[in-house]
Amino acid sequence: MGVQALILGCAGAQLSPDEAAFFRDLDPWGLILFRRNCVDADQVRRLTGDFRAAVGRSDAPVLIDQEGGRVQRLGPPHWPKYPPARAFSRIAANDPFVGREMARLGGRLMAHDLRALGITVDCAPVLDVPVPGAHDVIGDRAFSLDPREVANLGRAVAEGLLAGGVLPVVKHIPGHGRAGADSHKDLPIVDAPLETMAASDFLPFRTLTDMPLAMTAHVVYAAIDARRPATTSRTVLRDIVRGLIGYDGLVMTDDLSMNALDGSLGERAQAAYAAGCDVVLHCNGRLDEMREIAGRARALAGKAKRRAEAALARIGHAPDPFEAMEALGRFQDVLARAEAPSSTGFAADHALSV
Repeated sequence: MGVQALILGCAGAQLSPDEAAFFRDLDPWGLILFRRNCVDADQVRRLTGDFRAAVGRSDAPVLIDQEGGRVQRLGPPHWPKYPPARAFSRIAANDPFVGREMARLGGRLMAHDLRALGITVDCAPVLDVPVPGAHDVIGDRAFSLDPREVANLGRAVAEGLLAGGVLPVVKHIPGHGRAGADSHKDLPIVDAPLETMAASDFLPFRTLTDMPLAMTAHVVYAAIDARRPATTSRTVLRDIVRGLIGYDGLVMTDDLSMNALDGSLGERAQAAYAAGCDVVLHCNGRLDEMREIAGRARALAGKAKRRAEAALARIGHAPDPFEAMEALGRFQDVLARAEAPSSTGFAADHALSV
């Protein structure tokens, strides 16, 4: 049957016998972890190892959402707490060079944490560009309100992740920042003109087309396809993501179980594949739902297989040398200075080399 174009979750801190058998028989491309799956380092390493043993592929990707701020699946007491993306633009306002270097160092530090656990894909950076009045589901998860600064700082985080042997996922293509609703709960409809979105929302994604993985937005763009969100819209994926933006990396869906999508889970998966998504993602770890999606799964083949192989080849090397404790100390010191009431001049003492 071959590897299936699926990324799935699991229910708890270890694979149940039923889950292990399901993954062995189905062979999904990857596994995604959430806070419910992460107790401590030894346990996470066992879980990632058990998944790879079940599917029989030592390079099977294991993903997590580790953005920092509100979206951080690994945190204290076992792992550092990282700032939201917006913190880097506040530093950049004082010194653009230090802001970018801090963003890269943050990505490198997160990669160090993840790679040690067997996690090889981070669903970050967020390249969405919020606008006034948009829903706060993105908020400070975005680097800035300036699309060029989003691109600059997003690239820095992505480069830090790659240097540490972890694949970044740019999200949410072609842009969630303008949405007036939370797609976990409702279907956002964006009615901005195409020209406006091309100049702002799409710009960071156009700038980072060399990144290996991208995640779709469950958002309707009325000027492009008034009926279907990007995840299930062939028009958006073909004409905008692959066309106007020019992205040729692997495109995965956002979570199929989010309320923005309609139809059964199997129908959602089928619609996403038909629209042009390479891989579908289901996160909640409910085995009955995963079995339903598996019934509509496609083998990872053709262009999707080429893109998946190209992505994994980007981390087929040992991470760059890195003194993690020293780097973390510098990172936390610069952040503390940036958050202090008077942070003017902090940058001069903290030129970073990462």
